[in-house]
Amino acid sequence: MKKALSLLLSLMMIFSLTACAQSGGDSTTDAPSTLVYGSADYTRIDPAMDEHCEINLLLFNGLTAHDGNDQIVPALAERWDYNEANCTYTFYLREDVKWHDGEPFTAQDVKFTIEAIMDPDNGSENAPNYEDVQEITVLDDHTVSFRLAEPNAAFLEYMTMAILPQHLLEGEDMQESAFFRAPVGTGPYKLESWDAGQSIVLVRNEDYFLGAPNIERVIFKIVPDDNAQAMQLESGEIDLALLDPKNAQNFAGRDGYTCYDMTTADYRGILFNFNNPYWTENRDIIPAVCYAIDRQAIVDSVLLGQGMAAYSPLQRNVYNDETVNHYDYDPAKAREILESVGCTMGGSGYYERNGEEIGFVISVMSGEQDRIDIAQAAAQQLREVGIHCTVDIPAQMDWSGQMACLIGWGSPFDADDHTYKVFGTDKGANYSGYSNALVDEYLSLARQSSDDTVRKEYYSKFLHALADDPAYAFICYIDANYVAKSTIHGIDADTVLGHHGVGIFWNIQDWTIGE
Repeated sequence: MKKALSLLLSLMMIFSLTACAQSGGDSTTDAPSTLVYGSADYTRIDPAMDEHCEINLLLFNGLTAHDGNDQIVPALAERWDYNEANCTYTFYLREDVKWHDGEPFTAQDVKFTIEAIMDPDNGSENAPNYEDVQEITVLDDHTVSFRLAEPNAAFLEYMTMAILPQHLLEGEDMQESAFFRAPVGTGPYKLESWDAGQSIVLVRNEDYFLGAPNIERVIFKIVPDDNAQAMQLESGEIDLALLDPKNAQNFAGRDGYTCYDMTTADYRGILFNFNNPYWTENRDIIPAVCYAIDRQAIVDSVLLGQGMAAYSPLQRNVYNDETVNHYDYDPAKAREILESVGCTMGGSGYYERNGEEIGFVISVMSGEQDRIDIAQAAAQQLREVGIHCTVDIPAQMDWSGQMACLIGWGSPFDADDHTYKVFGTDKGANYSGYSNALVDEYLSLARQSSDDTVRKEYYSKFLHALADDPAYAFICYIDANYVAKSTIHGIDADTVLGHHGVGIFWNIQDWTIGE
């Protein structure tokens, strides 16, 4: 009996010590933890060619990075200097960085990545960010310089670009390589598995140069529909999701959940596809479209007040100019413009010109309920002033053939980001075919100066030129409504996020999961 009691006490002591070891100490040695994130689907992870992939921040690093205040900080580069006389940036790289496959990261990887983006044959939408680069020189394994043709005030912003491994991609097709289904980076997490259309599983990088993350695994569970994400968050199948406002409000005040209503620089608007012949004949009705939209009503009804009316692509930027034409809701003005360009009211209740009804289709990507709701509300308002507008939700967007679409853009970083390449003639992210010589001129001059006064002047001129000849009918800025289980700690609720709410994972290595 004494032996049995002694054995029982010994087992209890071992259990107690084990429990203590699991509940404290170094978080990277604690019991395994997993974060399941409700994600849209991915066909590839290719940061050099694409934008807006939230997963990039987990897998890759740039030479620079953004902190929680969206300011530039060192990343793969420990420091840098700038020679103003010859417009040359020199970056001094960390020497303790390895790729996920164990190979050393070097300056050759930097040169390879940026040259791949610059190569017009690769068709990167990021290419305009680097068009000023004339020469990239590898000085040694840990030093690389960029000589620019002219100053670019946003260049350090653009060096946040994810660097890719030359040893795995040299000679590969930068659009089609199998690498982008099995990416290897330097980031805090590395790819463990990818079940197409189901999940992407990441495991922490124990050798991460900033220290291994606290959370062992992050699973991007593919749930493309907002409503389905909300249901799975409630059922416990996912732990964190970016929801539309109507679904997010259902979690407000509920035990076990934390709601983050986060400010973004992410706007929505109607993109007019100037490659479509409809706008060759009817470009002069675009101001009427802009006046016909009751933006505040859409913010109130669709976004439930979580956002603001939009009139500019720079409203959350220091270089915004509030004096530009806001196209405030004025249905009488919209009708006046239509009639001034020769449109007459037809028997169907819609305006006509040259025997043709005035109207167009707004295409919207499926899965994003807020975009669908915004487009439907705007279309209804346009019909009320006599423009026959309808909404289509195609299985795949036809960027060259569509009449218009409910677009989203916006950046919390330098004003050059998401303006130069979005509105500049023939730039990589100009999906509307928009072209305006004044817009091109002012955007170029603004990026070439580091003087705040000069930049503010040219961005003001850009915004006025854009308002006089709209590329979009701006509608609203949207908040990012993230909902998380309350056991997740470390989310920075004060960071201003970018397009698609990108940026929440900027400090993922510091997050924890606990009670």
